[in-house]
Amino acid sequence: MIVYHKNKTSFINDVMDSVIADEILKVYQEKLGKRPSPSEYQSWQNSSQYMQNVLLDSGIPDNCGISIEYNVPSTAKRIDFVISGNDENANKSAIIVELKQWSSAEKTSKDAIVSTYLGKREREVTHPSYQAWSYAALLQDFNTYVYENNIGIYPCAYLHNCDDKNGSIMDDFYKSHLEKAPVFLKHDRQKLSDFIKKYITTGDNGETVYEIENGEIRPSKALADSLLSMLKGNKEFTLIDEQKLVYETTLAASKNKGEKKTVIIVKGGPGTGKSVVAINLLVALNGDRKTCHYVTRNSAPREVYAAKLTSSFKKTHISNLFKGSGSYTETDSNSIDVLVIDEAHRLNEKSGMFRNQGENQVKELVHTAQTSVFFVDEDQKIHIHDIGDTEEIEYWAKKHDAHIINLELESQFRCGGSDGYLAWVDNTLDIKNTANYDLSDIQYDFRIFDDPEEMRKAIFKVNMTNNKSRLLAGYCWDWESKKNPLAYDIHFDEFNFKMRWNLSDDGMLWILKEDSINEIGCIHTCQGLELDYAGIIIGPDIRYENGKIVTNVLERSKNDRTVFGIKKMLKEDETSALELSDSIIKNTYRTLMTRGMKGCFVYCVDPSLRDHLKSALKE
Repeated sequence: MIVYHKNKTSFINDVMDSVIADEILKVYQEKLGKRPSPSEYQSWQNSSQYMQNVLLDSGIPDNCGISIEYNVPSTAKRIDFVISGNDENANKSAIIVELKQWSSAEKTSKDAIVSTYLGKREREVTHPSYQAWSYAALLQDFNTYVYENNIGIYPCAYLHNCDDKNGSIMDDFYKSHLEKAPVFLKHDRQKLSDFIKKYITTGDNGETVYEIENGEIRPSKALADSLLSMLKGNKEFTLIDEQKLVYETTLAASKNKGEKKTVIIVKGGPGTGKSVVAINLLVALNGDRKTCHYVTRNSAPREVYAAKLTSSFKKTHISNLFKGSGSYTETDSNSIDVLVIDEAHRLNEKSGMFRNQGENQVKELVHTAQTSVFFVDEDQKIHIHDIGDTEEIEYWAKKHDAHIINLELESQFRCGGSDGYLAWVDNTLDIKNTANYDLSDIQYDFRIFDDPEEMRKAIFKVNMTNNKSRLLAGYCWDWESKKNPLAYDIHFDEFNFKMRWNLSDDGMLWILKEDSINEIGCIHTCQGLELDYAGIIIGPDIRYENGKIVTNVLERSKNDRTVFGIKKMLKEDETSALELSDSIIKNTYRTLMTRGMKGCFVYCVDPSLRDHLKSALKE
């Protein structure tokens, strides 16, 4: 998606006529369905004037392309400014310019991280060079037009209000990043003009960016498939913005051995890269001879990762890296350098199958590690005994007199890189009001089916590509086939549809098995993992009635352990129990509906809910 797309002459005219910000604003609202912040609107006005001065150089072609607010493929990030054309050898080129309003910045001890005054306080953010380079790297990684046609992508940053008197931005500490993407400061207008002329000698009227915009997007890599390469020391993922900040903040904290504990709490929704950052930290810290474990409450990710590594690593080595959250009930304080806790919202108080071991998993994890990193998405709490929220983690961190750092991941890498889709799910399922009422202009394959058999066929079809698509359902049907292999668990006779839950023999490895396309998975076998396409059967536990979403926990199967004990809770405190179960049911479907990187197909048992979703697809 491009918000503004014209040639140099038209851009300069729009700036001189003082209409540039309004031109951008109009399309921004049309495509994103929301208003920008006042500061963002102001930045369009200010930065455009500075870029106009740069482009007035007569050596820059009048018909070169100018694009503003270009959406980075597979993320929700936008590139500030793109200039396109052809170099002296007639090769297509695109120059990425990351624009900053900063007047100053301070050097930090963290790679590619600086500190600057932003949003009314001092913040640590990625160095402009690293930011521009990482966006260019994502274009080269994910846009088929760019890498198939060898388009030259040249990143840089322009800090037009900053003279860097203290030398922080240009410090040798950031030399490797500055070499990949140069920074131009307040008095470097001509240097930036020369940089542009080096790569663009003739114009293209924006054709190159138009072709990039319409190029096929190669989906993000699956973490499980890249794990082996990462553990062998290869860089598989480009960490951008907040991901890089979380990574470097944790590495810095890990060096403070002997000082007070550090607890880092990282909030992030589905697909924001929580697991990618967590695995990158595991690799880096172990490579730095730190004792570091990757920890999850749900065993599915750990078993999938272990299965991917068994041919190259000994079982003992794998088990020393990947741990369950109940493994620390009797460990000594600070016996582990760093614990990286993924899906921390799934933590429980007690450990063990019967929840009769230990005292509190959050307490035990903080106690065990010198540095503990909790990756949290409270909207993915899907069990009545899940306790891993920010409040609980901060409580035990304070009890241990730990230094607490709160960070947040925002860059979306799943669901077509669209924050809008996630916000739409939240709004449509009445989880939170986001004002995302429809899916217009969102590049994500979302479909609603009136017939579950037709949805099954659609999932089978997309699965033929690489066996990375699956059917999932809410746990509203008893697992009859566990005892009787000939029985069918989920069936809709009127549609001639019948399928079984995933085989118990496969366990948490269900998502990897080739034949599992013939079975239906549930929340337990997919949470923390990703698919290309997910086909979701929404059961009778959620429906649409009298203009609102209604849930009924009693429609859940008696086999569903996520609500085991809810009947007792209903008798003791019905109001609280209903609020809890309502949250659990909605979060379950939110989690299921955000497993697919490319698309999500849905069939609703309740016809009214089906109609509600259809009406929410468009205005």
